[in-house]
Amino acid sequence: MKGMGLTLTRKRSLLGLFFISPWLVGFIILFLMPMIQSIRFSMSDLSIVPGGYELKFTAWNNFREALFIDANYNRILTESVLQMAVNVPLILFFSLFSAVLLNQKFRGRSLARAIFFLPVILASGAVASAEAAGLINLIGNATAAEEAGLSSSQFNTMAMVDLLAEAGMPLVMTDYIVDAVMRIYDIIRSSGVQILIFLAALQSVPTTMYEVAKMEGATGYESFWKITFPMVSPLILTNVIYTVIDSFTTSPITQTIYTTAFQTQNFGLSASMSWLYTIVVGILLLIIGFFISKKVHYN
Repeated sequence: MKGMGLTLTRKRSLLGLFFISPWLVGFIILFLMPMIQSIRFSMSDLSIVPGGYELKFTAWNNFREALFIDANYNRILTESVLQMAVNVPLILFFSLFSAVLLNQKFRGRSLARAIFFLPVILASGAVASAEAAGLINLIGNATAAEEAGLSSSQFNTMAMVDLLAEAGMPLVMTDYIVDAVMRIYDIIRSSGVQILIFLAALQSVPTTMYEVAKMEGATGYESFWKITFPMVSPLILTNVIYTVIDSFTTSPITQTIYTTAFQTQNFGLSASMSWLYTIVVGILLLIIGFFISKKVHYN
C-alpha cells in the first residue's frame, strides 16, 4: 500500500471493507436473491400451480390491503413499537447495572456471570426442542408449583403501588416501575447478550483512569458518570440497536406474517407485511442511531 500512495483514511477504509467482506459475500450469496424475490412477491398475487407457482403483478395492492384493509396488522405493529419503547430502556438499564456488578471482584464471579446468561440458554430453541422430545417437562413442573402455592402471581402489586404513591412518585413512573417488576423474568431473559457486551466494554476501561480519579478525590458516583458511562457509550449504541432488532424478532407481528403466508396461503400479502415491518424497523433504527450517536464518546 505504501507504493500506491494511499492516505491513512483510505487505508482504514480498505481495512474496514476487508473486515466486513465475509458478511458481504454471505449477504450476496445467501440473502440478495431471496430479498429480490420477496419484493416481487409483495407486488404480486401468488398462486400455487402444479409444478410451482404463478405471479400476477398487482403493484401496491398488497401494501394497501395490509395498511387499510387488514383488521389486525396496524394494531399489532403499533403495539410492537410501543412495547419496544418500554422494553429497551428497562433492558439497557438492567444490563448495564448487572454488568457493573459482575465486573467487581468477588468470590464466585464466574458462576454469577453464568447464572445471568442462563436465561438466554433457557429461552433458546434447544430447550423447546428438548421439551417437544419429552426430555424435560417445564409445563408440568410449572403446574405442580402452582398447585403447591408457589405461583409468582402472589406478588402484592397494590402494596408496591401504595408505597410508590406515598413516596410522591408520579403515576406514570409508578405504572412503569410496577410493569417492569411484573415482567422481570422477560427483562432478565432478554439481557444476557447485552450484559456480555457491557462486560467487555467495562473490562476495556483502563484502571489507571479510576486510580487517577480516586487520587483526585472523586466518589464512586462521579467516577461512574465521568469515566465508566462515557467509556461504554459506544457499546450502549450497539446494545440499543441489538435490543430493538431482538424485540421485533420475538414480537407477535412475526407470527402474524408467518400465519398469513403458511396458513392462509396469502404469500403476497405476507411479503408486503414483511417489507412494511422492515421499513418501520429501519426508520426507528435510523432515528435512534442519529440521536444516540450524538452523545457517544469515542476515545
